[in-house]
Amino acid sequence: MTQGRSATSAPEKSGAIVISVDAMGGDHGPSVVVDGVARAAKKSPDLRFVLHGPEAELRSLVKARNLETVCTICHADSVVTMDAKPSQVMRKGKDTSMWSAVEAVRDKTADVAVSCGNTGALMAVSMLRLRKLPGVTRPAIASFWPSQNTAGWCVMLDMGADIKADAHDLLTYALMGSSYCRNALGIDRPRVGLLNVGTEEHKGRAEQREAYGLCRDAQERGEFDFAGFVEGSDLSSNKADVIVTDGFTGNIALKTGEGTAKFAGRLLKEALTASVFSKIGALLAMRSLKKLSEKIDPRRANGGVFLGLNGTVVKSHGSADAMGVAAALDLAARLATSGFAERLAARVATEAGHGQDAPESDTA
Repeated sequence: MTQGRSATSAPEKSGAIVISVDAMGGDHGPSVVVDGVARAAKKSPDLRFVLHGPEAELRSLVKARNLETVCTICHADSVVTMDAKPSQVMRKGKDTSMWSAVEAVRDKTADVAVSCGNTGALMAVSMLRLRKLPGVTRPAIASFWPSQNTAGWCVMLDMGADIKADAHDLLTYALMGSSYCRNALGIDRPRVGLLNVGTEEHKGRAEQREAYGLCRDAQERGEFDFAGFVEGSDLSSNKADVIVTDGFTGNIALKTGEGTAKFAGRLLKEALTASVFSKIGALLAMRSLKKLSEKIDPRRANGGVFLGLNGTVVKSHGSADAMGVAAALDLAARLATSGFAERLAARVATEAGHGQDAPESDTA
């Protein structure tokens, strides 16, 4: 295994997808992250990982899980805490595991980076080191949202990368979200909905009404179907495969959805254990309840993707357990395998080129 950032290199295996992992990010420490790596490695033995953090600590964790053949360690002294200010990390974070993980993608020693760490800091470092794609003013965070469509999920963005978004930003989100939906969910021609306070064309802020026209006119060259305005009640419906909004609204929707799901889960548990008869009913319905639990389990869809950068970065939830970390790593691997970063860049460049047709080989 390597020692020191200057010696970082991808694990040796010709053609292997290499995932750069911030092993120190998250609420539960590096042992949970390495457990997630172990799960991902068991599911996909051809994957290779570069783990960033203190050499001695990570070496012990890797050895205990028999991961020496699939993991390389890149030493980093410091950790970005959850309360760290992004501006401070940008100025003084070069020796952190987060910075090192993103740097591996920039140096092309890894195909994609994954971190459970501070979202604001991760976006700031990613923008600084990877830079924005030509034609992108504001990058976005895209996440999966439970849906009644055929895939079972829709893509929603922005989930909090930037609280502002003008009409052209929202159009760019529609293009990037459609590209992500095609590659991650396999929906060839996604339906794009623009989140608003009503479905009528005259409703919403001026930038939303302008974005309505831009998205409607970009359907053919963007290879998506515009579903018009959608409301909050449509998020989990079968009305759209991609939900576009600004980061302020998207982040509130995300946190509201997570909180509501946890609250509903607690109420259901209380109801099913309130009496002997309810416990018997729960026992009889165990199989159906298990399917419901698996369907709404947020760990299955863990991983928000930073779109609009010269490289792919996946943000895992800070409180993710090993199963959640493994899901984020699996998503990262699928995106790297599909060549998603290159396809996304081509899609954005097409729009920046005033609507010229993309090459036939571009399926982003």
